[in-house]
Amino acid sequence: MLVPWDVYASNGMLLVRKGHLIANANQIDYLVERGSYEDHGDAKAPAPAPATQSVLRKLNTACLELQQALELVAARLAPQDTVRRLEEVALLVTQAVDLSADVAVASILHNQQAAPYAVRHSVDTAVLAQLAARALRHDARAIFTTTLAALTMNVGMQEQSLRLHESKEKLSPQDLERMRQHPQRGAALLRHAGVSDPEWLACVLHHHENEDGSGYPGGKDGAEIPVGAKLIALADRYCARVVSRHYLQPLLPNAALRDILLEGRSVLDGQLAAVMIRELGIYPVGTWVKLLNGEVGVVSRKGLRSTTPHVESVIGPRGAPLNVFLQRDTRGELHAIRDVLAPEQVLALGGQPLRMEQVWGRLARP
Repeated sequence: MLVPWDVYASNGMLLVRKGHLIANANQIDYLVERGSYEDHGDAKAPAPAPATQSVLRKLNTACLELQQALELVAARLAPQDTVRRLEEVALLVTQAVDLSADVAVASILHNQQAAPYAVRHSVDTAVLAQLAARALRHDARAIFTTTLAALTMNVGMQEQSLRLHESKEKLSPQDLERMRQHPQRGAALLRHAGVSDPEWLACVLHHHENEDGSGYPGGKDGAEIPVGAKLIALADRYCARVVSRHYLQPLLPNAALRDILLEGRSVLDGQLAAVMIRELGIYPVGTWVKLLNGEVGVVSRKGLRSTTPHVESVIGPRGAPLNVFLQRDTRGELHAIRDVLAPEQVLALGGQPLRMEQVWGRLARP
């Protein structure tokens, strides 16, 4: 069904906009419990407080609630309403993407300190998998299921995730074996927690399978792998490669996309990889770049072409930080992109740590 009104929480936060497609009955129960509707006919409904309309706040809240839910699932202590709790987290991710896909994508690069890596990575993967599913015009239920599976894909290694992330050494054979077993363990834990959706469980079970049959745990290939699982695999790889970890240096976003495109020839689904790259652009939102005129800036939103995004310059052509950021359209010859930079390079050039609100305004308020 399409929601006939804007639905707000008691604190004024917009839960669902008028016209949003409800994916399942549990979402209806959630809105009935938590929300109140506003029916103003032709009159304009009052907007909630601006501070509540923040992509960052929604994603950070999703991280907090997801971490609590996954810890209970992993310990086999999940309460009876666990499925609905997970659906509430998926709804937060959906609302964040609805508010601004650009800010949601930028948060993958610029909001990593908001939560422990493992939970943040799952939310980032859910954002990107959902964007790709939308680009493929999957129906609302399939998109929501893919989002849920991405959020819970690593619950099978929840207990080891913090230790593995903080380890400064290469993974041991025992750790590698635990990693290979986590899809099966995750699916079993979710069943124990009350998840009965076969598509959700299949995506969790198969998100490490490869097109050529070289993946795990079942050695599935091609059409045997659910499309949702393939999208999660693509998003998982990109998000993991652009984030710094003790045992792995991050790649620049464009380099991570290039690697995924090359993998798509055998390991990944090449057509789906192309869709995801087209959705992100050659320079994903949040990427640091240097322009031909010497300015340094951050990609603030997608452009008409994947190679010409919009940029907010933060360092002037002579190397001085700008008090007021300058909007640049990279279609112009003077403002074309010359290089992609790592955050460390920007700091070395005299830049300051970026607060997302400086570029994306209230949509990126922490």
